[in-house]
Formats: sequence, C-alpha cells, structure tokens
Amino acid sequence: MDFELSKELTALKKEVRAFAEEKIRPMADQLDKEARFPRELFAEMGKRGYLGLPFSEEYGGKGMGTLAYMTAAEEIARVSLGVALSYVATISIGTEPIARYGSPEQKEKFLRPLAEGRELAAFGLTEKTAGSDAKGIEMTAEKVGDDYILNGTKQWITNANYASIITVAAITGYKPSGEKIISAIIVPMDTAGITVTSPYDKMGARSSDTGEITFKNVRVPKENLLGQETDGLKQLLNVLNGGRISIAAISVGLAQDAFDKALRHSGERVQFDGPIRQFESVQFKLADMLTETEAARLLVQRASLLKDSGETYIKEAAMAKVFASETATKNANRAMQILGGTGYMRPAQVERLIRDAKILEIGEGTSEIQRLVIARQLFKEEGENK
Repeated sequence: MDFELSKELTALKKEVRAFAEEKIRPMADQLDKEARFPRELFAEMGKRGYLGLPFSEEYGGKGMGTLAYMTAAEEIARVSLGVALSYVATISIGTEPIARYGSPEQKEKFLRPLAEGRELAAFGLTEKTAGSDAKGIEMTAEKVGDDYILNGTKQWITNANYASIITVAAITGYKPSGEKIISAIIVPMDTAGITVTSPYDKMGARSSDTGEITFKNVRVPKENLLGQETDGLKQLLNVLNGGRISIAAISVGLAQDAFDKALRHSGERVQFDGPIRQFESVQFKLADMLTETEAARLLVQRASLLKDSGETYIKEAAMAKVFASETATKNANRAMQILGGTGYMRPAQVERLIRDAKILEIGEGTSEIQRLVIARQLFKEEGENK
C-alpha cells in the first residue's frame, strides 16, 4: 500500500499551500476579529478551480476526486478554519446533493456555476427542532399546481448570506403511518419570500458566514425537487456522510497548525539554560500531537478513497470525523500549554485555534452521534458477515 500522495496531488497540495500562505494567512486574524466573510478569497479560489475539485469535468469541475478536495481543504484549514469551513460547506453539503442526485437539467442549471467556482451553495437541514434528530424538521413544501410553496426557518446555515442556492429538507406529505415524507428541494436564494439574518456572532470560525434563513410562501417549480419526494431524507443523510470527511480534513489542518506552532516555540523558548523541548513533558506532548495528527490524516485518506471507489464509507467517515475533530481540540490545548502565556495572547494565534476547534466536534454531527454511527454500522456489518 502506497501512503504517499501521487505526483498530481502533491503538486496540488503545494499549490494550495502557497496560495493559503500568501493570500489567506496574512488576513486570517483580521477576518476573525471583524467576523468578516472574505468573498474576494472565494472568487479567487473559484478562478483557480478549487471549488470544483471533486466534481465532473462534464459540468465544469476538475474531476480530481474526493482525496484531492480533502488535500486542498486541509491546507486551507492550516491557515484559517473559518475560511475552510465555508469552503467545505459549499462543496460537501451545498453542491454535492446536486452533483450526486440531480437530473442532467438540474446539473446544467445549478451544478455548473458552482463547480466552475462562480457561485456558492448552502445546505438547509437544521432547524430549531431538528439537529441531531434530522426527522424533527417542521419546514413544509406544499405542492400547488406545478410549484412547491415553502414555509419555515432554517438555522445555523453556513454561507447563508452569500450562497446563490440552498438545498433544503422540507415536509411534502405524510405516510399512512403518520411518518413525515421529507424531500430535498433546490431553492435559488434570490426567490421572493426569503429573509436572511445578519451573521451569527460566534465563538470561533468567525470568518465563516453562518445565519438563519426564513422562508415565507417561497414558490419554486416542481422541477427543483431532487429525485422523488420520498428520497429526501436518505439523500441528505448520505450527503452528510461525505460532509463528515471534509470536517475531518479541516480538523487535520487545524491540528497540524497547532503542532507546527508548538514545535517552533519549543525550539525558540529558552528556560533553565536551554530550549523547552529538552523537557520530557514537552516532548511527550509533541509526540502525541504528531502521532494523532498523522493518524487522523490517514483516516481521512481512507474514507476519501472508499468514497471515490463507490464502496460504503459510513463508518470510516464517522471514525475520521470524531478522531480528527477531537485531535484538533486536543492539539490546540496542547499548543496553548506549550506556549504558556505567549499562547494566551492573541498575536500567537493559538487562542484562535482553541475557539475555532470546538465547532469541529459539533457540526456535521456531534462526537456522540459519530460514536453511535460507528457502533450501529459495526453491528450491521457484523450481522451481514455471519
């Protein structure tokens, strides 16, 4: 088994790293301070093809696959988790539903401008009553003639103020048993009746735009339905499985940045007549940081390769997500401990890593949900193999 990236992916990694260091890192602290979404950076990433890495060339993408996309996501997260979060949101959960389940007409109309990097996308599942419990949604889509009329509110929507389209989960009816029929519908954000709040004032990932979207008698044509009405919940949950790999990838990026900062400081900071890396307590922290970061990266790569091969990757995506996100949080805290008072000050950027990291254990399914997914998939596979 070859654990090295191909020449093509190595070149991509080098290119994205250079872009991130030159264009994103110098403004990352200011973006965090101002809680500003950097539209200009996304325009540049679009021109460079980064927004279309995993999507088919037939519809304007680069056709490079999941691993290429995760490689780029990690490099962006090394310099700004906020920018990376919006980056993976537009691709993994904003664009992926259309790429995966859209008709040829839907792909030409909606996927192409996204894959070509001209527009951004959002994903609308979460509501006041629906988070970990996806079936708790209350948003409705009533079919009237050739249209759907949407009413409801979606919360915690990444790219809410900048997306051109959003794929929402809505109730289109009920089964005889009383169970909700949940459908996935593509909604252009310039449709009459849509109201978006100002960005939330968040603890971390502050340069990632996150808001609330209200739909009041929003009319969209029935042609915007993804697949069949009864397909929606399954479609969106499948999309979330892929989204978990992307959260794992940006978790690795943050974990790597924390390690790099700690390693550098441990060689520069002198105490008791020598660099602090001479002390076993510091060495142990650095060893754990590196080991867990490398392990998380390999979990991301395995899940990515399984996804690209068409094999089941539900368990592997959840494993990557829970391990990488918790590694990011641990590494940020370890870096703070190694930097000490220096790390507590904003210029060192470590306090930003601590604030940024926490959302990684919450979004796209909490750590608790990931462990449930892993266990249930494990038991399912055990039964299939008997």
